[in-house]
Amino acid sequence: MKGVPQPPSIKSYDPSSKIINLPKVSEEVVKKQNIYECIKERRSTRFYKDESMSLEELSYLLWTTQVITGTNKAGLTLRTVPCSGATHSFETYLFIMQMQGIQNGVYRYLPVEHKLLFMFELDGIDQKIDEITLEQPFVPNFIKKAAVIFAWSTIPYRSEWKFDITAHKKILIDIGHVCQNLYLASESVGAGTCAIGIYDQRMIDELLGLDGDEEFVIYLAAVGKKRD
Repeated sequence: MKGVPQPPSIKSYDPSSKIINLPKVSEEVVKKQNIYECIKERRSTRFYKDESMSLEELSYLLWTTQVITGTNKAGLTLRTVPCSGATHSFETYLFIMQMQGIQNGVYRYLPVEHKLLFMFELDGIDQKIDEITLEQPFVPNFIKKAAVIFAWSTIPYRSEWKFDITAHKKILIDIGHVCQNLYLASESVGAGTCAIGIYDQRMIDELLGLDGDEEFVIYLAAVGKKRD
């Protein structure tokens, strides 16, 4: 309304960065296609097999949670998850610990290209995950046994630009949409997810190079192959 330019919908990156191509998304990776069964059998999973996930499965999970499927007339992105006013304030970071065909480390998802940007290796990644996620109830220290940790950050101004202070409520609602898609998509490939709300905010923001103000982590989720 004030004529202030729309903020970028996508976070930029150095084109000389190491970029990893993801496999083309295919329904062949889906083991359970009945949505009724996925909803019925979904549970927060805290026990994982000591087994790697495939890059095809990761590609599918990223596609279901944040891939860009188009743009609207205002230039805002349309994705596989609903979002208030198509503002999509989130960025997806990954702590990869057991994934076939890719080195362990920290990555950022590029939703336009459907690729991964390699950020850095992290020595003792499982111990660092332990430090970041503090003492979890029910099953302590389970997160480091997952194959991959999804860490979603928010850039609030993407939503504030359109919704002012009411954006903050919408951001919290919208991240729930993202994580629920991850839950159901994981269930469909024989993996399990557990959303994580207990973590050291300053530690994870600093580790990912976020300022904690204009961008900060808002939610985590562990994903791994479910035990039989």
